Order: sequence, then structure tokens, then C-alpha cells
Amino acid sequence: MGINRRDFVVKTGLVGLGLAGSNLGQGSSSAGTLDGATAGEDRQADKARVQRFNMSGFAAPPLAKVRVAILGTGQRGPAYIHNLRNIEGVEIKALCDIRPQKVHQAKARLAGSPHDPDVYTGEDDWKKVCERDDVDLVVVTTPWYLHAKMSVYAMNHGKHVASEVPAAGTLDECWQLVETAERTRRHLMMMENYCYLPFQLLTLNMARQGVFGDVFHADCAYNTSKMANNFSKNLYWNMWWLRQYAARRGNLYPTHGLGPVSTIMNINRGDKFEYLVSVDSDDFMMRARARELAAKDDFFKPFAEETYRGCMSVTTIRTTMGRTITVQHDASSPSPHNLIHGVYGTKGAALYDPQPPRISLGNHDWVSREEFKRLEEKFKPEITKRLSELASRTKAGHGGTDLLENWRLIDCLRNGLPLDQDVYDAAAWSSIVPLSQQSVLNRSNSVDIPDFTVGAWKTNKPNMDIMLESGGNTEIVA
Repeated sequence: MGINRRDFVVKTGLVGLGLAGSNLGQGSSSAGTLDGATAGEDRQADKARVQRFNMSGFAAPPLAKVRVAILGTGQRGPAYIHNLRNIEGVEIKALCDIRPQKVHQAKARLAGSPHDPDVYTGEDDWKKVCERDDVDLVVVTTPWYLHAKMSVYAMNHGKHVASEVPAAGTLDECWQLVETAERTRRHLMMMENYCYLPFQLLTLNMARQGVFGDVFHADCAYNTSKMANNFSKNLYWNMWWLRQYAARRGNLYPTHGLGPVSTIMNINRGDKFEYLVSVDSDDFMMRARARELAAKDDFFKPFAEETYRGCMSVTTIRTTMGRTITVQHDASSPSPHNLIHGVYGTKGAALYDPQPPRISLGNHDWVSREEFKRLEEKFKPEITKRLSELASRTKAGHGGTDLLENWRLIDCLRNGLPLDQDVYDAAAWSSIVPLSQQSVLNRSNSVDIPDFTVGAWKTNKPNMDIMLESGGNTEIVA
């Protein structure tokens, strides 16, 4: 099924940004407002909001069996099928994808298992899935500009939601997620699997134990070339990722880096994002690649004259309590994969990339490899110990973090516990997508970041239970 440029722009919410033209005007100061409102109007609207119910620390009634439906079975959906089939107390009830071959291939992965999901392939069949009475959890793995719409619909029909990243593409969608979760009292967890990487969990525990002192700055990134993926004619439905890079500016994919450091800084739980500034380089690669391909294949001619987001996006965030975070996103250069994950405090620091991971306890130096291993063993959290071996046995993605994240979500739902990440995390981390664009289009002027907790951040408590003080009794049945 095709989709023309005008429909794509409308459906992704870009008309309100003044970006519906073929060349999107990078650097245009007149196009920097969000959702058709001025920055001042945005701030006034935020001040008028009230919190209907605080979802931070919210625990829904326990589910003895978690009945799951998965929307989207192209790229990320199969990973969820692989992991969820191996977790106790899960029943996969429905699979949905607009491409029939994808959904049938996905169901075939469950052959020989107790799961026998119904399949849906119609354009609006995802709504039918959300309306089912025998589904408790809807997993949304479609193109991310559809995440918020589907998540809101699912919550409105009484379902908990696990959304792939980012959870929203506009500021209005971020607020829709928050307000719907509060009204329906249904969980919305953005599945930021990088929060479950072993070194990220290690540094979270070390920060909580005071090893780094007061953490005042973090560097983070998702820098990895997606050129082959984005220009593949067969990987992403309707070339949707390439279209996103032509239709947007700023950081399109901030949460892999931002999620782990935000958790370390207790964002929304003792601190919050205050404002950001964002700068994009020019595009030195994507249009050139589109033109190169278009010269050989007419399929790429519509992409050859687009103005793409730059090679590097750099966003700096200041928090209310005076901390800073730098977020990078490079999806085009051939540089090595780099998450950075640098954590800096008054007593020490940590750095994940470039490899090998390092820890400093002061004295302007990194500890030896022997001392690193000692610290790693001392501060390895229980959640990492519990599942690292099982994750490798089941060949879970991203070094086992996918299984770890999925297992913890199901374990919390079965035990009636708060989830590791809540709707305020989803909204705050995802808001960097539209807000970084707003800053870029206004010559990198600062942009306020809304307080999605409406003041509750001052008293909210951390709720990522990395020591498994509660729950942890769900088995892996692989």
C-alpha cells in the first residue's frame, strides 16, 4: 500500500510545523513553532494542566496470565514474539500487520508452542485488536509516528501498552499519552531496552550507591549508520524511515542514549528536564546517496531532491536541579557504533563508548581492568545476575536486554507492581524529538521542556527495581 508525500506529512503531524513543502527549509526561523502554536502559547497551555492521577509508582491489579497482542510484525515484532513465548504466564492472542506475508511469517515462529494467535492484516484491523476483550497488553511495534495514536486507542479500550521507541512524535501526542494513561489508569511503558544493558544497569546501581558522588553531567548518543537500512527497498514499509529523515530536523531517535542517563539522574523523580538547545549539521550523505541510487533506479527519484536532516544532531538539555545532558544522533556516517554513555560526578565517572567500558574513582584516571572487574562484581544489580545466563541461552536480541526488558514487564504485570518506566518517562524522553526540531528551526534558540508530571516530580520516588526487591518470580520457560 502506497502513501504519497502530502498524506505522509499530514499523518505525521508536520503540517503544524509549516514543513509540508517538498524542500523543508532547514534553518527557517519562521517554521519553528510546534503544532501550530507559539512557544509562549505552549507554556501557557502547560501551566493550565492538572494531573488527574499520578501514574508514577502506580501498580495495576495483578494478572495471573498476561494476554498479549502485537501490532506490527515487520522489524521489532518478531523479537517480542521470540521473547514473550519464553516467559511464564504469557498468552499471545493476536498478531497484526498491514502486510499479510509479515504477519503469517510471524505466526509461523510460534509453531510448536502453546500460542495460537489470530492474525489481522486490514488497514484498520489494529483497532479491532485493541477492542478485543481477551487482551490485557498491546505491544506497539509499528512505524513510530503511529505509536501514540495506537497507544491512546489501546488504553482507551482498557489495555496496558508497551510501545516501541520513541513513543510519540509531537508534543501534543506526548500529552495525549500522559492524559490518557492518567484517565484510564492503564500502564504505558516505552520499551527502552538500552536501559537494561549490563553497563548501564551497573552504572545506575553505582550512582544509587553514591560511587560517583553528585552526578552533574551525562553524555549519551545513538550514533550508528542506518544508510543501508534506510535506503533498502525491502526493509521498512513504504521507506518510512527515509521519509522521516526528509520530513524532520533535530534528533529523531534520542531515547536509546537518553533513557539510561535520565534514570541515573532521577528525571521525573527528584529532577526534571528544564530546557534544551539543539544544533544539526548539514546533510553530507543522504541526498548524495539518493541521487546515486536514482541515477540507476527510478524508484529513488522521488527521494533524490529531498533536503534531509543533517549527519549529526547535538542536543544539550539543562535540568531544573542544574544538571546537563548532551545527546547526539548520527545515523549516516560510517563511524563506529557509539552510545557514549558518559556519567560524570563529583567523586567519579563512567564511560561506555568507545570501548572498552571504563570507570573512574577520581584522581584523573580510569581504574585498571582488574579494579574494573572487582567493581563490576561488587555493584552488579540483581536483575542482571538473574537473567544474563538465560538471555544468552534463548538468543535474545541486543545482548539479552530484549528478554530482560520483556521479562521484567511481564513480571511486574503478573505481580501487580509499578513498571520500571512509566508514561512520564515515555513523554519526557520522546518530547526531545519535536523539541529538538523546534530549536534547530529557530537557529538553536532554547526551548522549554514541559513538566509532564505537573509538579509531581518533586516527590515521585525511583521505580526501576534493579535489585528485584519485589517480584522476580516469573520463570523463563524456554
